[in-house]
Amino acid sequence: MFSPENAARKSLCGGKPDPLQTQGVTCQEDPSGGNLWDTFQLLQIDVDCESSRDQFTSNENGCSRNVLRKQRHWEKIVSAKRSKRKLERERRKAKHAEGKGSAHQLSKRELKLITKERLLGARETGPWLCIDLSMTSNMTQKETSRLATQIRRLYGSNKKAERPFWISLTGFVENSPIYEACLRMNDGFANYLMDVTPESYLDLFPSKTIVYLTPDAEDALEEVDPHKVYILGGLVDESIQKSLTLHKAQREHLQTVRLPIQEYMVKNANAKNYHSTTLAVNQVFDALLSFHATKSWEEALKAAVSPGKGYVLREETI
Repeated sequence: MFSPENAARKSLCGGKPDPLQTQGVTCQEDPSGGNLWDTFQLLQIDVDCESSRDQFTSNENGCSRNVLRKQRHWEKIVSAKRSKRKLERERRKAKHAEGKGSAHQLSKRELKLITKERLLGARETGPWLCIDLSMTSNMTQKETSRLATQIRRLYGSNKKAERPFWISLTGFVENSPIYEACLRMNDGFANYLMDVTPESYLDLFPSKTIVYLTPDAEDALEEVDPHKVYILGGLVDESIQKSLTLHKAQREHLQTVRLPIQEYMVKNANAKNYHSTTLAVNQVFDALLSFHATKSWEEALKAAVSPGKGYVLREETI
């Protein structure tokens, strides 16, 4: 039923229904002229918000313990990795500084230019080395592959040398087995800084400047003369045909020498009682290269003659 009292109460509360009128709560106006009911509702909202925030925080803390534990564990892992990377960087810097010292660190391009200059310098001043490949037609495929490998090793040693030789491959016929083996087995062979020709060394150099190295020669090599051309027989003969290169050089009326193995080394007792002065092409060249740099046959032969050949330096037996 409508009554002036209810109308006044409704007007006083701003036209809003009074949910507390059944409990005897009436809306009053505060001294400042505000609506006490509106103020109560705002207080109730603040209390509800605080309660919801506390409940959310409580739920968050309760649900995130495992997450926080995993997060701390992961942070430890990341920190450990960072520390390890830092130590690795410091170690590399220290190693780089130790190796570098006070000298300027050359780039790969600079090193290549220096190597090229050395090799081209040897082409002009000597000494020269020729690998005679005119006998390779009688070799087996296995022997040909081994010779190609020896040529690669020989060239690698020459590139690293402070005083290199200029190398020529003579009797190197295109599409021959040794030609195909060198291209197949030696990366970058076409770019090797050396002369390759199908011609004979007899057509390229005067006979008086040629010295043929063969293990069957009577005379031992004493010096490396930069004005001479040294010939190595490009031959891998597993059947060991005796004096093959010696007879070839004698037919061509060339000077023949051998490495002074007997002069500086002695036979060493071994289980197989095996002794051989026949070395691979790259081993003979290593001896020449080392002697050219050190002027010591002891050093040269020690570097070139492997223990498997059954020889040791004389001083090592004393």
